[in-house]
Amino acid sequence: MNRAVSDGWRPPDLAGKVCVVTGSSRGVGKGIALVLGEAGATVYVTGRTRRGRPAAGPVPGPGSVDETAEQITARGGRGIPSPTDHTHDGQVEALFTRVYEEQGRLDLLVANAWGGYEGMQGEELVAPFWEQPLRRWDVMFGAGLRAQFSSARLAAPLMIEQGSGLIVCTGGFDDPSHYLGSVPYDVVKTATGRLVTTMAHELRPHGVAAAGVYPGFTRTEAVVEAFAAEGREPPPETHSPEFVGRAVACLLADPELMELSGSGVQAATLAQRYGFRDTDGREIAHFVLPEEYRL
Repeated sequence: MNRAVSDGWRPPDLAGKVCVVTGSSRGVGKGIALVLGEAGATVYVTGRTRRGRPAAGPVPGPGSVDETAEQITARGGRGIPSPTDHTHDGQVEALFTRVYEEQGRLDLLVANAWGGYEGMQGEELVAPFWEQPLRRWDVMFGAGLRAQFSSARLAAPLMIEQGSGLIVCTGGFDDPSHYLGSVPYDVVKTATGRLVTTMAHELRPHGVAAAGVYPGFTRTEAVVEAFAAEGREPPPETHSPEFVGRAVACLLADPELMELSGSGVQAATLAQRYGFRDTDGREIAHFVLPEEYRL
């Protein structure tokens, strides 16, 4: 399905493409999955939450793999709910085995699943590193970076076999000159960028790309809820989760994809390259941290 919508967005034609978007029950992952469906792709929707069933662990907000999959199909793609806890290796292996058995190929992995905030209290998020519990580091890397690597190492052989494909990581940041407010958080974001660069190096001879597509200040369900609790709307510099999805869809369809392999940029940078706007028609500026965070 390739149709223009009210804000002038014309999705690229991704009919026939098979995609896995991890952590897509809600948030940025859901936004990416919906846009891929709008472009006609088949999308495996992963996450821990099933409709009407409690998730295995704390869940930050509404949504389920079932609801996202239904919305993908309603937009013209094919959504396939695929319950997966990305901290459990056996479940991740079963996911990619299923994709290969059902589709025989994989064109896109979006490694988006992120549990780095789970079990954290507000004061822990901003405490100096010597006051933070070790579990903060462990969760950031286990449910964050390791989850991305785990999915990528299983997706890569499928893509290498067909001689094409794209692995996208969403968990990085594109400005190493600024501090992200917490040592564990800053280090895991930086490591994600390095993961992209090194995976791209090893995948390049096989015709497979890896890239970082990084959200700016995003109006996820959790962000909207947090501002609503204070009686406020999210600030105007925020963008929708689907803005990131547009960046991913355009990147996958780019005939010069291999030239971009190894890069890690904000969705706003790709919006300039491909000429799209957010769902409300606004141009989104590159997200810049305040000067007090400069290293």
